[in-house]
Amino acid sequence: MKIAHAPGELGRARRAAAIGTFDGVHLGHRAVLDAARATGLTATAITFDPHPRTVVGDGVELLTTLERRLELLGEAGMDEALVIRFDDELASLTPEAFVDRYLQALGVEAVAAGGGFRFGNRRAGDLALLDRLGFDVLAVAFVEGVSSSAIRDLLRAGEVERAAVALGRPAEVEGTVISGDARGTGLGFPTANLGVSEDMLVAANGIYAGSALGHPAAVSIGTNPHYGGSERRVEAFLLDFEGDLYGRRLVVELWRRLRAERAFESEEELVAQIARDVEETRAAERPA
Repeated sequence: MKIAHAPGELGRARRAAAIGTFDGVHLGHRAVLDAARATGLTATAITFDPHPRTVVGDGVELLTTLERRLELLGEAGMDEALVIRFDDELASLTPEAFVDRYLQALGVEAVAAGGGFRFGNRRAGDLALLDRLGFDVLAVAFVEGVSSSAIRDLLRAGEVERAAVALGRPAEVEGTVISGDARGTGLGFPTANLGVSEDMLVAANGIYAGSALGHPAAVSIGTNPHYGGSERRVEAFLLDFEGDLYGRRLVVELWRRLRAERAFESEEELVAQIARDVEETRAAERPA
């Protein structure tokens, strides 16, 4: 998938644009993307960074980084993605000015978006306006129970299996592997400690079965109460993995929540529980 940050990088062509922030690229987003692809025109995802709510709202905990969002848009079969910087200047554009600067400049003929899509200053633009301006408007129906907000609520509750149903894929946590306390190595379960961006949503504290780099992964999210920790961390033990992960970007899938985190009476009891967690992880199945 070709990625651009200005219309001029793509040039004019017969395009169908799917417009949205697409945080999480969940099943509702996929319906919009599929509608653009079904036209047979060049399928172009028009997305925004940073998330508009960080500029004109109260902020938002993100489900995906921009890098991961673009990967998922490519996996969804889009030909191109135009990433538009969302700032005060963009927010002040009239709907007509937005259309002229981006849609007309790209040669867009069809626009796919959710039925409640709004754009331009004071959210004055809608699909009816695009229809009046001559675009072939593809209004995509809301997918029942599927929204980025609902998925955030599920992840905050640790309900990763239900979140996977709405996402159409497993929930994830993403970060760069950084140095940790190396306690896992001493216990016989070396973990990758993820540095996660502060604007990302991380599922509820607990122990999860998941995967990373094609390996099953037992994942700990929380403060490590057995050792009196206070800093929230994400640590993943990749089963049957050998190699150095430091400094590497890691996308960790969360398949199932195994248990809550807790302190143990002894380190031996902790090690025995981790061993059970690992065996549960080995037997876990990836959500469809």
